[in-house]
Amino acid sequence: MNRKIFSILVVFLLTFSSASFAQKEASDVRRGNRQYRKQNYTEAEVNYRRGLEKNKNGYEAHYNLGDALFKQDKYAEAQAEFETAAKMLDKNEDKERYSKAMHNIGNCAFAQQQYGPAVAAFQESLRANPKDNDTRYNLVKSMEMLQQQQQQQQQQQQNRDQKQDQQKQQEQEQQQQQQQDQQQQEQEQQQEQQNEDRMDKETAEQILQALEQDEQETQEKLQRQQGKKRRVEKEW
Repeated sequence: MNRKIFSILVVFLLTFSSASFAQKEASDVRRGNRQYRKQNYTEAEVNYRRGLEKNKNGYEAHYNLGDALFKQDKYAEAQAEFETAAKMLDKNEDKERYSKAMHNIGNCAFAQQQYGPAVAAFQESLRANPKDNDTRYNLVKSMEMLQQQQQQQQQQQQNRDQKQDQQKQQEQEQQQQQQQDQQQQEQEQQQEQQNEDRMDKETAEQILQALEQDEQETQEKLQRQQGKKRRVEKEW
């Protein structure tokens, strides 16, 4: 990724009112600026915050604090400071500073992969200063990254949808298989019951036939015994 997209527009503007608290704020901001130039960004942050403790509405302290935070990769905090600074300006009366603040807001958003807000910030910066080539470059790069991000999100959504469809299909197939297994089990149980009923019926018939056979044999035996007895009586 081109480093140019992360170029912060550092502006050390020290215009203060004559109030005593503003003079104290100015000294803290100047100390912060000296530390910033030495690339001591943590020390610079400390001094800018001290200035804001004395004047929470100090534009320079908010703006330069945003610079120091950005250099420490504290992008969300830096963006908040630039936004605070931008709200203190009349974008129609102070176009240059407003354009720089919006440019840096765009850089912070880009660094957080928030490409939509980055595009909006760079567009706003260009409205205030249409001739800023750095902002124009950053805008084009942000639009490219936004398009890629949207395509990736769309592909991810399609993958999620496809996965859900596959999972739904698998669940339906499992449900159908369970239904088939259940039907087969019920048929087997029904067939087993029918077999048991048939066996019970056959057994009952066999028992009945056996009883009938026994009775017939018993009757035949009695008849033979009676016939034999009559013949014996006649011989007498």
